[in-house]
Amino acid sequence: MADDDRLRADRLREAELLVRAGHGEARAAGALVDRQGPRLMAFALRMTGGDRALSEDIVQESFLRLWRKAGDWDVDGPAQLSTWLGRVAANLAVDARRRAARQAPLDAAGDVADAAPSALAGLIGAERRTALDAALARLPERQRQAVVLRHVEGYSNPDIAAMLGCGVEAVESLTARGKRRLAELLGDTGDV
Repeated sequence: MADDDRLRADRLREAELLVRAGHGEARAAGALVDRQGPRLMAFALRMTGGDRALSEDIVQESFLRLWRKAGDWDVDGPAQLSTWLGRVAANLAVDARRRAARQAPLDAAGDVADAAPSALAGLIGAERRTALDAALARLPERQRQAVVLRHVEGYSNPDIAAMLGCGVEAVESLTARGKRRLAELLGDTGDV
């Protein structure tokens, strides 16, 4: 029961910070961003294939939407702040990918990567992350979201279900199919 009490206290603390942030208190807004921002940014980076600028925009827009909702936030509602922010970020990432798919190919060319050499371990790690990101990008949208939320970000299946607007069984199915497809895409490199 202590975990339930701790979870409830944490939700109350975040709701209090949210109300204060909604009234324009910068310190409260900063505290919420410090608590939720890093994990949300990591999720956005995975969902955008590592596009830092787009991920920063997604995180910023997610928090702006949260500030607008501050006065209506129900601390006893079905969503925690983290799951609500995750759902908003996931939707924004999907919208961004759809917009990008409609743009001219030159718009998506991006910057030339820095070719400066680094330590061998860094290169191997970067290669593995690149291979994983490329494989994730090839998954269907919902599978990618489920896999990233579960296995990269560490959210629970019920939280993911709330973010994606589906049942826990659907999350389990999406995650399992996504992992199988990742294994196929990555071959036997052991990167899954």
